[in-house]
This record gives sequence, structure tokens and C-alpha cells, in this order.
Amino acid sequence: MLKGSCLCGDVRFTVTGAPFDPAACHCNQCRKMSGHVWAAAIVREADIEIVGEVRWYEATPRARRGFCPRCGSSLFWQEQGSGNMDFALGAVDGPTGLHLARHIFIESKGDYYDIPDSEPGQEGES
Repeated sequence: MLKGSCLCGDVRFTVTGAPFDPAACHCNQCRKMSGHVWAAAIVREADIEIVGEVRWYEATPRARRGFCPRCGSSLFWQEQGSGNMDFALGAVDGPTGLHLARHIFIESKGDYYDIPDSEPGQEGES
């Protein structure tokens, strides 16, 4: 079980199922939303409990992003109708026990950092 929260603590979440596919996304939207890179893992929607008000932003017709309306912490990403939800690894309180499995949308990454070739699963835009 993992527990997490936003910066101010108004939004809290508990992940009861096994998270999978921890990844770092370097796409333009994730960079703008996070200020750098969005690192998240996926969990079945039924396996995450969210307490507090989450404001949802429909980033595209395909996906929405959830954040705390008080402190602005970016917490969730959800593909419409998928039955899954991504949660921010940086919002987890304490160790996650996870390790990034891949980097995605690396063609969109900022020019101010490099991703070492040794990092797993560097994937481009699809």
C-alpha cells in the first residue's frame, strides 16, 4: 500500500493495488504541467482512493489531469475510459519501492538536461 498527498495536504490518496509501468514522461504537456518531468505509475482506478477535492483539467479529448485546487500540486493523469489512473511518484509519502521502467516522449524533452543511454526504455513519440 502506498499513501500520498499534495503539498498542502488537502488532497490525499491511498493506492491499495499493485502499481505498474512506472515511467518518466518528457512530452510538452507534462513538462508544462510539472515544470520539468512527470514521473508516475499506473494503478487500476478501483485500487486508488482519493480524499479531498481534486480539480480536473481536460488536457486533451483523450486525457485529463488532476491537481489540488489550493496548492496546485499535479497529482493524477487519466486516459478517459481506460479504467486506470496514473499517480505522481513524487507525491508519495515515503519510499515507493518502484524504479522507472522507461522514459517516454524523449524527443520533446527540454534542452537543459540529458538522459543517460543507460536509462531504461527510452521511447519516442507514438
